[in-house]
Amino acid sequence: MSKLTHALASLFLLCSVPPLAWSADEVHIYNWSDYFAEDTLSEFEARTGIRAVLDLYDSNEILEAKLLAGNSGYDVIFPTARPFAARHIQAGIYQPLDKSKLPGLDQLDPSIMASLAVIDPDNSHLVPYMWGTSGLGLNVEKVRAALGEDAPLDSWALIFDPGNAEKLAACGISLLDDPTEVFSAALAYLGKDPNSLEPADLDAATALLKSIHPYIRYFHSSQYISDLANGDLCVAHGYSGDVLQASDRADEADKGVEVSYRIPREGAAIWTDVMAIPADAPNPEAAHAVIAHLLDPEVIAAVSDYVYYANPNTVATALVDAELREDPGIYPPAEVKARLFVPSVRDDREIRALNRLWTRIKANR
Repeated sequence: MSKLTHALASLFLLCSVPPLAWSADEVHIYNWSDYFAEDTLSEFEARTGIRAVLDLYDSNEILEAKLLAGNSGYDVIFPTARPFAARHIQAGIYQPLDKSKLPGLDQLDPSIMASLAVIDPDNSHLVPYMWGTSGLGLNVEKVRAALGEDAPLDSWALIFDPGNAEKLAACGISLLDDPTEVFSAALAYLGKDPNSLEPADLDAATALLKSIHPYIRYFHSSQYISDLANGDLCVAHGYSGDVLQASDRADEADKGVEVSYRIPREGAAIWTDVMAIPADAPNPEAAHAVIAHLLDPEVIAAVSDYVYYANPNTVATALVDAELREDPGIYPPAEVKARLFVPSVRDDREIRALNRLWTRIKANR
């Protein structure tokens, strides 16, 4: 169980299915695991008198399935902007924000707001929460022991070169269980457009992924955090903040495990997670109160300090711990940002086709 869950267990009801009943004095939140600071919601309760009920998920697909089924019971959700929130806006499953209830919107990074406006005109439905990259989590000592001192620590070749993957299999490689993330990484390694859906490009990426399948320990989007921290993996395709959380846990355990995060030189995905209110939210007033709380620079800076992700609040940047603020894995310099790409929004047919490919790859068919 995560340290966040331990800290909140006595305060919030954590369950996999949202309750059928709700109260005007409570708000139902659906968020990624380990994505608030320890006191984020207790401070919200003290500030507003509204009881916070938190449920957790570990993939956008799980969140999306609940939203598309309708009557999820949730008031505030935290999807990734592209491609997920973009599709949700097109499907009409979010309600417009009442910006008069959200002081602090003017403190948000204009470039991030402009990027979101492409999928959400006038920034009507989405408020950015955290942003980061997808790259490589490494146990550098084990990687060098397997590949030598010249190991390409900042390259997707660690995973996608079958020769490297075979040598690293014994110490453990994991991939995200996310076709968009994995295919884009494989395409970037091949020197192709990471958002390409051209049949020849997807065939090349599929062949590449099949060639390394025997050396992949598992496909999962959160298990690698604890496994990196414990020394049970040496390479993980993962999210920047998750890997840095693993590094922090390894330091706390003091067992000689050192975890590092690298943004591959071939390019990597940059993403923004956002806050949104479902169209059928039982308590939109309380939902706005949650978002307003998270727009407070001191509150969101404390979240960044805890989860190791950059936040979009320009006032909060100076309040973030200097070690994080100056970490190029969290706030990449301009030359690294130039190599990052934003995942494209795909239609239902394209998503189904990619998911079919992904299912076959994971089953090694």
